[in-house]
Amino acid sequence: MKNILALYTSISGDNSLSTQLAKEWLAKQDAKVIERDLATNPVPHLTMETFSGFMTPEEGRSESQQAQAALSDTLIKELKEADTLLISIPMYNFGIPSTLKSWIDYISRAGMTFQYSANGPEGLVKNTRAVVVLTRGGLYQGTEADVQAPFIKLVLGFIGITDVEFIYAEGVAMGEEAKQVAISSAKEKLTAVTA
Repeated sequence: MKNILALYTSISGDNSLSTQLAKEWLAKQDAKVIERDLATNPVPHLTMETFSGFMTPEEGRSESQQAQAALSDTLIKELKEADTLLISIPMYNFGIPSTLKSWIDYISRAGMTFQYSANGPEGLVKNTRAVVVLTRGGLYQGTEADVQAPFIKLVLGFIGITDVEFIYAEGVAMGEEAKQVAISSAKEKLTAVTA
């Protein structure tokens, strides 16, 4: 059976279009699913103490560093065990929710999800693909204002996930008709994606 790690990032909870689209797709998959709602259960923001704890051998970590490293270890284990990573992302002020950035900071660890070699950085998360659901009030795909998709593609590629499929639901704040067209298009594209 396949394993899916699903990340929800919207502050709107179940009222979120990105979350609704992701959960509707998940319901059709024959897979074991781990769900993380980063809005209701956020990963702490990265601090110097936490970062230095990641770089310190276990026996030299403070109690706080041990707790943060343990959380990071858990998040990395979930990611590495997943065949598919599903991320639902609304657009907030042209970027991703800060809670998703915190998750990225906790799973991006040298020696665990990437390493440096003579040929440069090498991703260590193998055999995982990503399905990324992006919802936006306006139309940004393919424009210079779309910093979300390139950033996510860069970060995932850095840790080894190069099979990334983006599903867009855009223009959802541009009237009810535009919203329904965007939702219908996103659902149609998601239907073609299997875990």
